[in-house]
Amino acid sequence: MDGFTSYILHEQYKKVQELGDTLSNISESIDWEPFRVIISRLYKDNKEKGGRPHFDEILMIKVLVLQQLYGLSDYDIERHIYDRISFWRFLGGPKELPDRSTIWLFRERLKDNDSLVLIWAELQCQLDNMGYEIIRGVMQDATFITSDPGHAKADKPRGEEAKTRRSKDGTWSKKGNHSYFGLKLHTLVDKETQFIRSIATSTASLHDSQVDLSDKGQTVYRDKGYFGVEPRASMDKTMDRATRNHPLSCKQKRRNRAISRIRSLVELPYAVVKRVFKGGHVLVTTVERVHVKNVFSCFAYNLYRLKSIQKCAQ
Repeated sequence: MDGFTSYILHEQYKKVQELGDTLSNISESIDWEPFRVIISRLYKDNKEKGGRPHFDEILMIKVLVLQQLYGLSDYDIERHIYDRISFWRFLGGPKELPDRSTIWLFRERLKDNDSLVLIWAELQCQLDNMGYEIIRGVMQDATFITSDPGHAKADKPRGEEAKTRRSKDGTWSKKGNHSYFGLKLHTLVDKETQFIRSIATSTASLHDSQVDLSDKGQTVYRDKGYFGVEPRASMDKTMDRATRNHPLSCKQKRRNRAISRIRSLVELPYAVVKRVFKGGHVLVTTVERVHVKNVFSCFAYNLYRLKSIQKCAQ
C-alpha cells in the first residue's frame, strides 16, 4: 500500500472515529496474541515446495468474530471486510484478505480438533485475569437454534440424504404450542456479570436436563426443566416442579419465585445472540458446524458484554 492510499484511508477512518468505532473498542478489550499459538497448529505450510503461506491466525479468528457479531454469511463477510473501513481496521489493516472459501475451510479445520476448546478456555482465562471470576453462582439454560427442515418429518433427522441447505442433524422439538426444527445452544452464565462461561450444542430434541455444564464448587440456578436431575454443582438451585398428587407447597412457591428472579438474567445472552447478532437461525448442516458458529457467537457476546461492563465502570 503506497503512502497516498494510506493517507486517504487514515483520513476516512478519522471520520469513523468521530462517529464512534465500536469495533475498535472491542478489539482493544482482550489480548489476541495467545490465540495465535492455538491456531498455528492447524497449518503445515510447505514453503520448500512452493506452498502458499496461510493467512495470519489472529486475522482469521477476528473474521469469525466479525461474522457472528453482524450475522453475516460467508459471501457477505467477504464483501464487508473489503468494503467497510471499520472492519478492515478491526482486522489489523492487512494487505491481503481471505475470500469466502478460505473462511469456510478455516471453520472446517476448527471443528475437527480441540482448537475450539482451547480458544474458549483462553477467553475464559483472560476474563478471570481481569477480575471477573465466578463468585456468586452460575445459571444454566438452553435455547433453540433453528435450521431449515426441508421435507423432514417430525423426530426424523435427514441424515446423509440432506441437501446443502437442509439440516442433516436437526431434529424436531416442541415447546408449548410451537414446534422447532434444528439444534440447541446450552449455556452456563455467570450470575454476577452475565458472561457465558461454558457452552454445548445438541440436537433440538435432546432434553435440557441431559446437559450439565456446572462444576463442583459452584451454585447453579436452573428452571423446572432440570427438575429431578442432580447437577455436578455443589449447591443445586433448581426450581421445584409439581407432580401428580404432589402440588407445590407455599414454601416451594416462594423458593421458585426467588430462583426465577435470579435465573431470568440467563436470557440476556440469548436476546443479544439471536436479536442483535441474528444468530438464532443457521444454514450449516451438522451439530459440529453449528457448534463452531455457536462458539464464536458466544465469543462475540462476551466481548460485547465486556465492553458494556467497562463502559459502565468509567
